Amino acid sequence: MKKADAKQMMLGVLGSLVCGGSVLGCYPLVPAYFAALYLEHMNGMILLGFMYIGMAFFMPLTAAVKYGVALLVIAGAIRLVEWANEGCPAFLAGILAALSTMILSFCGGLLEWKNQPEAAAVFLEGIFIFGAVILLSRALHAVMEWKPKEKQPVERTETGNGERLMNYAESFQGLSRIFHTMSVKKESYTAEELGQVQNELTGKICASCESCAVCWERDSTPLYGILSSMISSIWHVGEPGKENEEQLSRYCARSRDMVEEAVRVFERVNLNRAWYNRLLENREVIAEQLDAMAYIMQDCAREERVLDTQERRALAEIRYRAREYGIVIEEMHLIETLDGRLKLEVTLKSRLGGCISMKTFLAAAGHALGKKLRMTADSKTFISREPAPFVLYEDTVYRNVQGIARMTKDGAGISGDNFSFLELERGELLLGLSDGMGSGSMACKESEMVLDLVERFMEAGFSVETAIRMMNSAMVMKGEDDLYSTVDLCKINLYTGKACLYKIGASATFIKREDEVECITSSSLPVGAKAQIEIETSETVLKNGDFVVMVTDGVLEYLHVPKPEETMQEIIESIQTNNPGILAKRIMERVMLFTGGKARDDMTVLAACIWEK
Repeated sequence: MKKADAKQMMLGVLGSLVCGGSVLGCYPLVPAYFAALYLEHMNGMILLGFMYIGMAFFMPLTAAVKYGVALLVIAGAIRLVEWANEGCPAFLAGILAALSTMILSFCGGLLEWKNQPEAAAVFLEGIFIFGAVILLSRALHAVMEWKPKEKQPVERTETGNGERLMNYAESFQGLSRIFHTMSVKKESYTAEELGQVQNELTGKICASCESCAVCWERDSTPLYGILSSMISSIWHVGEPGKENEEQLSRYCARSRDMVEEAVRVFERVNLNRAWYNRLLENREVIAEQLDAMAYIMQDCAREERVLDTQERRALAEIRYRAREYGIVIEEMHLIETLDGRLKLEVTLKSRLGGCISMKTFLAAAGHALGKKLRMTADSKTFISREPAPFVLYEDTVYRNVQGIARMTKDGAGISGDNFSFLELERGELLLGLSDGMGSGSMACKESEMVLDLVERFMEAGFSVETAIRMMNSAMVMKGEDDLYSTVDLCKINLYTGKACLYKIGASATFIKREDEVECITSSSLPVGAKAQIEIETSETVLKNGDFVVMVTDGVLEYLHVPKPEETMQEIIESIQTNNPGILAKRIMERVMLFTGGKARDDMTVLAACIWEK
């Protein structure tokens, strides 16, 4: 026999014994116990059978008839409410049970049945039944949901798999350091390399020359100095100086051949050096990817905490409240995320097959946990007959609104700028702006690819720094025709208002507050230009009503003023609006006044505002 069946059998037997509890000729526990247990969806026929057996043994005939009919009326009333609303709250079931019993008691008095209680006793019995249903409903729900306490699993944050992942991360970081030390570029030729070039020249030209012994065996020959000077000139400017050629022609009969061969040797050496430096860049890319893998492993080693054991009472409360609305919870886990917020993973279905709004469950679960909850963006809005998984997060403090204004370069059909608004499940808003070098479709594809890669990494759960490094590695490996893109990212924590800005070759960002406009600048190179990327970061805290304004370089460069950032601050400060869309549009209108109505480059203004919920 299953544990659930054994519990129902035990509670049914207890129902038979309850029928023996009499108070002033009344048996108030009978309808109260039946209503409370019926709410737990125990088989109605079995429950009625046990209750009727108890009535036959312990009650007078008239009382057994009255309460027997009362139980049928209560069952029908509860089922009717559940059919209409998918569920029946305990207080409503208590009212139905109390009213049904009171009406039958008054009817028995009118029919002059024997041993009927007084009117005062009938009212007191009704009040007692109402309260008993609510209390017994809680108690019986706890009994039905009770399970033996399981041993709490050991958290693997610093031991077990977590420790192994940390060891792997250290190994990857060690490999990364090795690749970095192997990737030191050669910016200049050493004396030994220049000597090898000179030996190669003399070996090819002088060895086959009849005058070789005459030229080189004289004690006072200046050929060594002349060749060194010529090689240095080719190294610095790409060709020998005229003075070097004239000096060499005085002492060497094959000076023209010597000069041409020197140029060819240096072309080959430079090509080899270019390939060598490209190899070093690839090593740097590999090192950055190893670092990124190490960061990912460190993130994976930090496991979320499962709170099912510690919060059993809260979970039981959620199940109780869900049952009242006709919602069946097939599986449920309460999790504490890495940032200390709550996450509820549940599998839900409606008991009677109707559609129940998820807002109902959100309110019930939030009340039980003492926190407001929110659904993920792709969640279903209704609970249906088929079980479906849902993920609920602790609700954020702030909501966000965004706006955008764009201008395409005169004569260009497509803007090279791209933007992104990404609200992450973990309660963060990511604002992204990328300016592809140049304009047109190629610049557009480049900047679009940059933001798309960042979004994918962020949605996969990586940190912003890891996402940027992985994206830059991909862009370096792909890099063609020196097409680079700037990256301007702003991550806003919608719980605390903390904003982190990440700039890679991007223009200034402006924070508009009530009485001031803050400017945050950058001087780093765009992505794809170097394997080892430089990320300039800064932090600030946003409050209710603060704006973030991000612009591409086309907006600031064509203001044609000595200090464009200060001018932009004045423009933003002079615009009074609470709508980020209007703010972005008016900023663009003011900028176009400075440019004479012409767009000499792609221009994009992105604005976002946060508000307390």
